[in-house]
Amino acid sequence: MNTSKFKGLALFILAISQLVMALDYTIIFVAMPSLGSDLGFSANHLQWVVSAYSLAYGGFLLIGGRLSDLMGRRRMFIIAMGLFGLGSLLGGLAESQLLLIAARGLQGIGAALLSPATLSLIMSNFAEGPERNRAMGVWAAMGGVGLSLGLLLGGMLTSYVGWEATFYVNVPIALLVVVLAPVVLAESKIASETRRYDAAGTVSVTAGLLLVVYYLIQSPVDGWLSVSTLPYLLVGAVLLLAFVRIEKRVKEPLLPFRIFRNRNLTGAALTAFLFSASFGSLYYFLTLYTQGVLHYTAIQSGLSFLPLTISAFLGAKLINKMLAAVGTAGTIASGMGLGMIGFLLLSRLSETGSVWGMIPGTVIIGLGQALVFTTMFIAGSTGVEREQQGIASAVVSTGQQIGSAVGLAVIMAVITTGLGSSATLETMKPADLNAAIHIAFLISAVVTVIGIAVAFTALKKSNPSAKQDIKATASH
Repeated sequence: MNTSKFKGLALFILAISQLVMALDYTIIFVAMPSLGSDLGFSANHLQWVVSAYSLAYGGFLLIGGRLSDLMGRRRMFIIAMGLFGLGSLLGGLAESQLLLIAARGLQGIGAALLSPATLSLIMSNFAEGPERNRAMGVWAAMGGVGLSLGLLLGGMLTSYVGWEATFYVNVPIALLVVVLAPVVLAESKIASETRRYDAAGTVSVTAGLLLVVYYLIQSPVDGWLSVSTLPYLLVGAVLLLAFVRIEKRVKEPLLPFRIFRNRNLTGAALTAFLFSASFGSLYYFLTLYTQGVLHYTAIQSGLSFLPLTISAFLGAKLINKMLAAVGTAGTIASGMGLGMIGFLLLSRLSETGSVWGMIPGTVIIGLGQALVFTTMFIAGSTGVEREQQGIASAVVSTGQQIGSAVGLAVIMAVITTGLGSSATLETMKPADLNAAIHIAFLISAVVTVIGIAVAFTALKKSNPSAKQDIKATASH
């Protein structure tokens, strides 16, 4: 355990790492028109600036969790942050489409290795009880704040510096974290003489996830039953079935299925899936609304997300009180309920409206987002053995990434069917685009209702001792 004088710095670099990962997912949205124009991206190819990150992130999470547990959480944390920083540097220097997409993929791999390592380090560097609860709350809250802050920062950097700055901003942060980590973080890993890495399981699940996520990303463009996409789904499904068989036979599996007997972890993974399928699509469609319907500049679009950023930050302050009052299930259900209200309000946005029409919906969604995002990670770590914290974190994060891909794919399929339009969202007329955005927000509202049901049925009810710990955290 690291000494108390480093606890503050330890929490700082773990929280800032989570902030950067979340921020990097959304910061690119506002910059995409500028970088697309500079590098000559077509409308269909431009999506891969976002998709390359999501594909790598979702595909490599489980192996990231296993490597973290076996090689050492601090060591993987440093390696992962180095990869993330390198990908950011290459992205800023990119002068071709291929290099930029490759850089985004490298960022995604870095994030996939980084995410489970950060949560595991919280478990090993902070004592169980109020201290760990507080650290968990700060760490997870930074993720919720980062999602909305990315759009604001992306608009400012793109307008005043250039789209390259949305990549360069990560480099000094990565360097700072890599330098501080060996000093302020205690190493933690599984005590195992064999250290088997389950090569067959690793290859099958990573390849399977990559192929399935690729299908979900590309099908809205090429068609759900297209010969150019369907084989990826079929091969991916076969590989994932093979993975299940492999894991039941090996002595030290990559993913021990007994871990899913923990209701909190299973419920947290389902919650993460539904959270990303609903809240995760908000930033993409609101950016389309501000830039494609209202014709805002990058800086105007970024500033329009300021109320959302502020409300997400304030929502993070309420989490400990909510957990003490209604437990994890009640807190997640409350957050999903707020999301439902916010999405219904946004489904009434006008083609001739302004940023003022967005504020009620985005403020309510920001509060709900903070409650759900933070609490699902707290739930996912509850009752999990210390040596499995890395893989447990990876399971929740994988649910989050798959949910994002599935949610956007379903929304795009419904929009295409409902509007009967062959045009892409980026090329639609403002009136048609506004109608498509309404459909997206209504679907997201429906998903949050499912999230409420999952919270009350899948998550284990909090026990009195847990509530006492949380109350102590709230007063800390």
